Amino acid sequence: MEKKNIDWGNLGFGYVQTDYRYVSNYKNGAWDEGALTEDANIVLNECAGVLQYAQTIFEGLKAYTTDDGHIVTFRPDLNGERMEASAERLEMPIFPKQRFVEAVTKVVAANAAFVPPYGSGATLYLRPYMFGSNPVIGVKPADEYQFRIFCTPVGPYFKGGVKPLTIRVSDFDRAAPHGTGHIKAGLNYAMSLHAIVSAHEEGFDENMYLDPGTRTKVEETGGANFLFVTRDNKVVTPKSDSILPSITRRSLIYVAKEYLGLEVEEREVLLEEVKDFAECGLCGTAAVISPVGKIVDHGREICLPSGMEEMGPITKKLYDTLTGIQMGRIEAPEGWIHVIQ
Repeated sequence: MEKKNIDWGNLGFGYVQTDYRYVSNYKNGAWDEGALTEDANIVLNECAGVLQYAQTIFEGLKAYTTDDGHIVTFRPDLNGERMEASAERLEMPIFPKQRFVEAVTKVVAANAAFVPPYGSGATLYLRPYMFGSNPVIGVKPADEYQFRIFCTPVGPYFKGGVKPLTIRVSDFDRAAPHGTGHIKAGLNYAMSLHAIVSAHEEGFDENMYLDPGTRTKVEETGGANFLFVTRDNKVVTPKSDSILPSITRRSLIYVAKEYLGLEVEEREVLLEEVKDFAECGLCGTAAVISPVGKIVDHGREICLPSGMEEMGPITKKLYDTLTGIQMGRIEAPEGWIHVIQ
């Protein structure tokens, strides 16, 4: 298929309207068959549940062109599983994982001309989401819902090479104990907007959120999980019931153990021990791993030994191995790569 006339090398991380998106409606207790549409607009009643009470969930994943020219997605079944869990927590109907993967496949195949070529550094970002669509004025779940997936080509997260981030320990909480921090709900991200804007205004790239119960343990950032490396090359990731279960983090843990032979610990990480780590990274769909060079805790600077110039050696190995798997340069574990065409 002939690709669209897009300057792939200069794409940013923004919205570019593509030709097709998937839509399925839930009404009278059942999902319809769903279909692709060329209409990028949504018409809602002024009293729609999503507008009144923020009943919306979403996912994020990417489609890539691999080394051998195939178009693939990375572990979409896990995104489907996580969306099922999010729907259950917000009293929304389950959109089955199998249908989720089928819908992803249809959207990518229909927009194959927008999938950036191999080697461009760009990818096709997919955004599945669901929201309460019928009028709701009393505080209760909606009765009708819409599930949609759109896609947009995006450029590499790091333009001009990887530069370690400077982050701050935030005074704000991302989630509440026994709350919704472990699901991918729009409301979680809305609540982090003020914190990230104020961080940027103060010259920081991101926030480090602490556990809301004791404010002594590392949780995550507004949109990524933490990954630390000890001075003896052990990979450590924070464990908490209010952290979003990142698919990228889970994949990196597997890569660390099975591909690189590293010891991995998933455990509570105290803020006080962060100064003792050799490397730190933020992991998520957008960048895979964003290295962190400096953490500022209310004026106290924690400078990671990996520095402010490049990724630390273990972080780099993890990044290179996982992106190699995604791009088809390294053999993937069974079931990780979903081939579209």
